[in-house]
Amino acid sequence: MGGGLEQFLPLILIFAVAYFFMIRPQIKRQKDEKKFAAALKKGDRIITKSGLYGKVVDLNDKDNSCVIETMAGRLKFDRSAISMEMSKKLASPPAKK
Repeated sequence: MGGGLEQFLPLILIFAVAYFFMIRPQIKRQKDEKKFAAALKKGDRIITKSGLYGKVVDLNDKDNSCVIETMAGRLKFDRSAISMEMSKKLASPPAKK
């Protein structure tokens, strides 16, 4: 009967693949989103994760929220509700065809 390591090798490989392709990228994405939320400043044009466009007019560090001015008025959002990806698209120049 073979050694113990030979039996567990496929299981170890499955966990290693899961870590490098699923868990590690998710942790990196969370760190990037935290850094992005901390770097927000007044006047930044943003899009929320629900698709609402606006401009940051006030930041509150106590409850980690911000006030966004939209065409409908001012709304208070949690900073985590701001879409990092869409904000990058707003900041980049339009692509030429």
